[in-house]
Amino acid sequence: MRRSATPPSPLPQRAGIDPVRLRLPPGDWPDLRGYLLHRYAGGAGAAAIAGLLERREVYGANGAPVDPAGPYLPGTYLWFHRELPAEPVVPFPVEVVYRDDHLLVADKPHFLATTPRGSHVTQTALALLRERLDLPALSPAHRLDRLTAGLVMFSVRPPDRGAYQTLFADRRVHKEYEAVAGHEPALALPRTVRSRIEKTRGVLAAVELPGEPNAESRIELLAHRDGRGRYRLTPATGRTHQLRVHMNALGLPILGDPVYPQVTDPAPTDYRRPLQLLARVLEFTDPVTGLAHRFESARTLEAWQDYPAWAGAGPAR
Repeated sequence: MRRSATPPSPLPQRAGIDPVRLRLPPGDWPDLRGYLLHRYAGGAGAAAIAGLLERREVYGANGAPVDPAGPYLPGTYLWFHRELPAEPVVPFPVEVVYRDDHLLVADKPHFLATTPRGSHVTQTALALLRERLDLPALSPAHRLDRLTAGLVMFSVRPPDRGAYQTLFADRRVHKEYEAVAGHEPALALPRTVRSRIEKTRGVLAAVELPGEPNAESRIELLAHRDGRGRYRLTPATGRTHQLRVHMNALGLPILGDPVYPQVTDPAPTDYRRPLQLLARVLEFTDPVTGLAHRFESARTLEAWQDYPAWAGAGPAR
């Protein structure tokens, strides 16, 4: 039996965040309230959903609030907005580098997550750009670590999303990063590093393990001075923390890294020493328009430009 199409949301986004969509599963419940309190039991979930029901802030496909005492109808769609947590405002702007009817390329700052995850929801590049540019259908083509600055791509229209995501999955995007780390004269560069990297969910640091390599990075030294090096990093693969792991394995941990070589715990609003890693270049042929694109970040790594200011107490720029 063919599954019916999902109805459109009756609720607009809030601060660039989509409402929660819930499809009631098969089951026998006396009413909606009973099922929803059961589903979201534990922690603050039950109290939050009870409050939404009391305020009539759970909606059906017709755009009307549902009756908490109404019948339980499997297959019914419901929508509601979760209460958004208070988040520290990241005090650095995300810039738009390029925009057409299909593609948006942004130059994001350090400390700003690409997409909502965990405690970072509204303070993300996706949510901020959706709201600022009135682009509710904007979606990421790939992701950049919260601590890494630089270029990140978004699809403007849902029909194009798969084409841009496949571009990255098929490794048809040339990516170059820039990093600042210590300089080791005895280390022969350039070189290509290959290893097996595994990242366990809930564990901050990824690790290298024996086995078939699944990560490859080319490391080049562009310049050095005062014991520091400026490096061009070209990943051939996209494992989590890949460049940070490979640089650390070479004995060149990237300056400002709170995870490698050891995990530290800087305050969430301590912006003084950002990770000195920048997604500098994205180059590809647009799968929708056929245009050849090369984009370059306008940002700089301050540990190379002005190391004393970066290492001291001055704020990140």
